[in-house]
Amino acid sequence: MNKDILICGVGGQGTVLASKILAAAAMEEGNSVHSAETIGMAQRGGSVTSHVRIGENVFSPLIPLGCADMILAFEPAEAVRNAPYLRQGGILIVNRAAVRPVTESLHPTGYDGTEMLAWLQNRCGCLLVDGEEACRPFGSAKFLNIILLGAAAGSGHLGIGRESLLGRMEKLIPARYLEPNRSAFEAGYRIGQAAESAEK
Repeated sequence: MNKDILICGVGGQGTVLASKILAAAAMEEGNSVHSAETIGMAQRGGSVTSHVRIGENVFSPLIPLGCADMILAFEPAEAVRNAPYLRQGGILIVNRAAVRPVTESLHPTGYDGTEMLAWLQNRCGCLLVDGEEACRPFGSAKFLNIILLGAAAGSGHLGIGRESLLGRMEKLIPARYLEPNRSAFEAGYRIGQAAESAEK
């Protein structure tokens, strides 16, 4: 399998954990994997980008512009920022809920992600996930990363098996948090399945 997947969001959303689970699951299935993170000012709510490249003919961990098969975006503005990486015919899975930057408190613009989502829908294939609604049963936005990973798997576009992803979660997530994360993954998986059925 050859697949380039870019995961993006802001600091604290769990993008790096999602990329580690994805990369480990791909290796579990016998694939060669290269990955890299661009973290920057993540601890202060800045951009975080993870590149996961799966396949034998990959010689760099960074995805070239216009080559990503999938972008998994945890925040609308970050989806727009990274949209140039998506190839023609690729899929973007994006959380609808905006994360307002620190600068919004200094110079309010009314940013809520609406314009970003409209721009994206006019330019590429999008699966929009209501992250706030999906996280509500779990009582925390910290489950967003696992929900979106589940949605990617359920959509049928990820190319990594459900059981492989769940197996790597067991290795990478502390035991006391595993069960709610498994439930969050399954909730996301159903969202992805529903979106795939709607496409057909």
